[in-house]
Amino acid sequence: MKRLVVPILAGLVLGALVHLVGVLMMPYVAERDGYARLAEAGQVNAVTLLENRRLLAEALPASDPAFVTAVCLYDLTEGPLKVRVPTTEDYTSISFYTRQGLPFYAINDRSAGRTVIELDLMNARQKAAMPEDEEVTVADRLVVESPSQEGIVVIRGLARERGARAEVQSAIASARCTPTP
Repeated sequence: MKRLVVPILAGLVLGALVHLVGVLMMPYVAERDGYARLAEAGQVNAVTLLENRRLLAEALPASDPAFVTAVCLYDLTEGPLKVRVPTTEDYTSISFYTRQGLPFYAINDRSAGRTVIELDLMNARQKAAMPEDEEVTVADRLVVESPSQEGIVVIRGLARERGARAEVQSAIASARCTPTP
């Protein structure tokens, strides 16, 4: 009996390690990840309003139905992007994810303190190439540095009441995610 304890424990530890590595590798090897599913709905470097409930449930599971959701799939190989989102009356948030779905930045209308949230999204090389302008402060220009070339920007606006949903959809649909010259 004592001879079996060590092989059984070794098997359990090895099984746990294989399971953990498999789970952690899944976002990198999945063929139909969230980015691929969202790519079916819209174009790269453009905002797409997700009105299809099935697509929303597949791409962003457990989404709150009280929120109007739009996405921008970005690709920074051609240059930085300007993300411009008008805020809604109740609540607006912008979240940034890598292509594998790892979050790296988020902001909402309360922390931005503006009626329109404007951000410059760029990679490290593009940020380093930015000219330093002493007159432009950090408060004037929000710069988000992406750890990857491709990713997802998720824009959400709360529609507290059913009657306000059309107004929130209109505001979120007017969001822009455009390349900067």
